[in-house]
Amino acid sequence: QVQLVESGGGLVQAGGSLRLSCTASGRTLSSYAMGWYRQAPGKEREFVASIDWSGGRTYYVQSLKGRFTISRDNAKNTVYLQMNSMKPDDTAVYYCVADQWNVAGPFDYWGQGTQVTVSS
Repeated sequence: QVQLVESGGGLVQAGGSLRLSCTASGRTLSSYAMGWYRQAPGKEREFVASIDWSGGRTYYVQSLKGRFTISRDNAKNTVYLQMNSMKPDDTAVYYCVADQWNVAGPFDYWGQGTQVTVSS
């Protein structure tokens, strides 16, 4: 069974940066696509970014492209989300996801989420 644990969330001021990490346990995910979703209060969960097993292909929701960067370190079984120039609208619970086959989703495995709050 794959378990995904997110970390790095917290409170940041608008314009600041955060880096989220997601470490997998239970299985080596070097052959899995991984990614991030988020859910803001009162809104639908939305796709943020994903990355293929090698790190060679990345995908982003268009509205975040340029501010957020996804990367992975297969030796550490970890995927990252670097978030820069953050805005209050980025406030959400961020979820790590993984799937053996689908870099564009749907994703079979989900973490519990980490809260990110951006103050104005």
